[in-house]
Amino acid sequence: MTRIEFIITTAIILFVAFCMGWFANWLIHRFTRVSQADVDQLERMSQELHEAEETRDQAITYLQQREAELTNQLAQTEAELSAAMEGLRDARHEAEEMRSHIERANG
Repeated sequence: MTRIEFIITTAIILFVAFCMGWFANWLIHRFTRVSQADVDQLERMSQELHEAEETRDQAITYLQQREAELTNQLAQTEAELSAAMEGLRDARHEAEEMRSHIERANG
């Protein structure tokens, strides 16, 4: 085999390998190509997900505000209850003192 025949044979082998690689690349891209309908569906799903996340964030914010309001109301109610119980205790004590004073005055 002469030098020219070797170069031509090598060139032909390299050209065939290039053609096979190009064809394999074309086949892979042909079968894995994403259709426009799939892209549109993914965009719609991502938009719906974004809207759902916004709704969730709004619900969480509302619940946190409502919890703060209820906690505040509970604290006020407990303070009022404590004051009412203290007032009732004082009134009972005063009533007991009045009873004992009346009993001493009558007896």
